[in-house]
Amino acid sequence: MTDIKEMLRQVSLFAHLPDQQLQWLAEQGTEVWLEPGELIAAQGSPADGFYVILQGETTWTKEVQGESAHAVTLGKGDVFAELILLLDEAYPTTGRTVTRVHLYKLTPEGFWEMLRICPSIFRSILKISAQRSQIHESVTQQQAKLISLGTLSAGLAHELNNPAAAVKRNVFYLEEVLQKLPNLALKLHEQPMTADRIKFLSDLYLQATESAKQGCLFDPIAQSEAEDAIADWLEAHDVENGWKLAPMLVMANLHPERLDEIMTHIEPDCLGSVLTWLEATLTGIKLLEDIKLGSTRMSELVTAMKSYSYMDQAQLQELDIHEGINNTLTILKHKLKYGMTVKREYGDLPKICAYGPQLNQVWTNLIDNAVDATQGKGHLWIRTALEGDRVLIEIADDGGGIPADIQPRIFEQFFTTKEVGKGTGLGLDIVRRVVVGQHKGDVHFESKPGDTRFQVRLPLRPPKSAAPSN
Repeated sequence: MTDIKEMLRQVSLFAHLPDQQLQWLAEQGTEVWLEPGELIAAQGSPADGFYVILQGETTWTKEVQGESAHAVTLGKGDVFAELILLLDEAYPTTGRTVTRVHLYKLTPEGFWEMLRICPSIFRSILKISAQRSQIHESVTQQQAKLISLGTLSAGLAHELNNPAAAVKRNVFYLEEVLQKLPNLALKLHEQPMTADRIKFLSDLYLQATESAKQGCLFDPIAQSEAEDAIADWLEAHDVENGWKLAPMLVMANLHPERLDEIMTHIEPDCLGSVLTWLEATLTGIKLLEDIKLGSTRMSELVTAMKSYSYMDQAQLQELDIHEGINNTLTILKHKLKYGMTVKREYGDLPKICAYGPQLNQVWTNLIDNAVDATQGKGHLWIRTALEGDRVLIEIADDGGGIPADIQPRIFEQFFTTKEVGKGTGLGLDIVRRVVVGQHKGDVHFESKPGDTRFQVRLPLRPPKSAAPSN
């Protein structure tokens, strides 16, 4: 007993206690020895007592959405399980030994008796509990942000991959076309070219180019029938590989009647060369147009991501609410494109002074929740309006709604209606913290089946006390 009493005296929590109280602790507690790598407690398990680490080192991790993050390392003189005993909750983290560990343990009943007999340590216990709570909350929020960033990055990579692959593929085909064109041009020059014929070919090129850029408006069946008709016409007029030329000639609106008209301006033995040259030229133009669209899409995504994160800009700044929402929609396009209809009803808003990255977290969480509520196949309404010295942003969906019995808990930290592994219960907590705590605004919601609306109101100028959230 004397050894335990002296070891407890070395613990800062008990250092000021008189001998009588230390003696009581030594008699009431038990000793526990653990080898390196042993499990101390699993996240979610109930507390079986209050512990003091007399010797050794332990590490504690927190799991969020299947990902494990380091929370804290505790060693000689540290205590644990005080917070969950005070709150009557389960372990928020998982603990394992790093070295051989010597523990002092009080039963839950002994813990409460200790607080009664040794009231002087109660304040220290509360201080330790508050610090631990902040650590757990910070780790959870940071892990949730990393997971959210990972999800956004995966979606962004997917969105970038499609246009990038298209650009690469089209560059390859364009190279083939460019290699053909000189030879086709030489074949054309082998034919007699009058001024009228050159003008006709020039006009034909311009008209066909304009039609090809606008694209074909046929449905797949009509497109196939049109290609068959042109292929038959080409075969009847001895044009080689007519089936290869047909798709682009359809896109250029060169139907059989138009081809009959072309026949009146050029000689029959020149027809194949003209149409092959025209098809190759139009293919090259179409490939360039597709490359431009793909590169533009990639540029839009990169610009949206840069604006979304407000890279290279001060956090507190004049910003356009609509720009932030639009950038968020661009970043989340991979979740919206499977049947989600987005309707924007934007009012005339001035710029507001706010923290851009944090507000984009708000739009991301609210839009993501709306998509989940409709299973990605519903309607999303985003409405904005100016209300005096505040702006209103309403994000609504026509999903199943939030059950009435859980509505009072919807902003609680760690509370989630999603399946295990799919939700952290932090999305709406972050919304509340950013809107209310950071920007001194307010957030409310109304929900019934088919109509859920979250309304965010932000001041045009936040109070001086507003500060960025971590």
